Amino acid sequence: MQKKRPAMAVLAGALCLVTAACGGSMSTATTENAAKGGRSGAGYPVTLKNCDRTTTYTKAPSRVVVMNGASVAEVSSLLALGLGDRIVANQQSYGASEVAGRAAAIEKLPDGGVKPNDAFDIPREAMLGLRPDLVLSTTAYGFNSGNGFATRDDLASVAANSYVSPQGCDEDTSKMTIEDSYQLLRDLGTIFQVKDRAEQLISASRRNVAQVSDAVRKEGGERPRVMVVFSNMSMGGNDFSSVAANGIWNDILAKAGGTNAFASVTKNTFADLSKEKVAAEPVDALVVIGYQDKNPAAYARKLLKQFPQWPAAKNNRYVTLSDSAYLGPSNDLAVRKIGALLHPGVVAER
Repeated sequence: MQKKRPAMAVLAGALCLVTAACGGSMSTATTENAAKGGRSGAGYPVTLKNCDRTTTYTKAPSRVVVMNGASVAEVSSLLALGLGDRIVANQQSYGASEVAGRAAAIEKLPDGGVKPNDAFDIPREAMLGLRPDLVLSTTAYGFNSGNGFATRDDLASVAANSYVSPQGCDEDTSKMTIEDSYQLLRDLGTIFQVKDRAEQLISASRRNVAQVSDAVRKEGGERPRVMVVFSNMSMGGNDFSSVAANGIWNDILAKAGGTNAFASVTKNTFADLSKEKVAAEPVDALVVIGYQDKNPAAYARKLLKQFPQWPAAKNNRYVTLSDSAYLGPSNDLAVRKIGALLHPGVVAER
């Protein structure tokens, strides 16, 4: 079952997703008595500074709650680290993934029997009733009492730690990069004492990204102008209010050998554009992110038909993505898919 969220909440929470920042990577960790493994007591206590808040873990969390946040960053990272059995309630789901089997694995996770509130996430009393020892949120939005959620202080009062993902402290993820995805993995690796696994995932991702970036750099030439847009989503007053302008997708595009055609129109994560503004841009390629859309390719084809003057339309040049475009463990897959679209002569889509 897919979780929905009001448009403004999606924007505030960054679709991740993503949507300046508390400075740097947003969280730093120190470990006392470092040791391998995720057993209770091994390598603990662990102290983590996150959004100017210091939390201490005396053992590996075993009752983890993952808030919606219009993201799959946290739940996907937990699964990639082999920690799915620690989750007692998960509210994240897009129903699609670039990783084989991931969407199905997410759907099988318990939801805690929670009925989301009007802000489309876990209300305060339900959260406390879940008896969590760790609550994960993509941005600080998930701990805002004004939205009906348990605050970080509420959770601390019942001995539950809380964590806001990198670049989410001020609910503005316009400066997010792939490095923030790596920081999320590292922080979770530290919290659960599975740091070796986290570093393995990061190293593999770096190698995959470097393969694409190196091939594109050797090829040389111009970098195509790309429009990144969420399919069938409205978040503003114009015809195109879900155009991704700044954030992790720009880092992904750069490493794939492209540039964001609309990065200069706003400093925000998303641009709210008129049809005329979109039509005036010489879009070379189209990346459509299928957020709660079962057929993003149909939306892509509709856009190319609507703007036949685009080089992208003349060359039928588009690709669809799901979770790999967001904060999370799979950005390297997005880099390769976009790289293969923009530079098919040197980058192969696996």
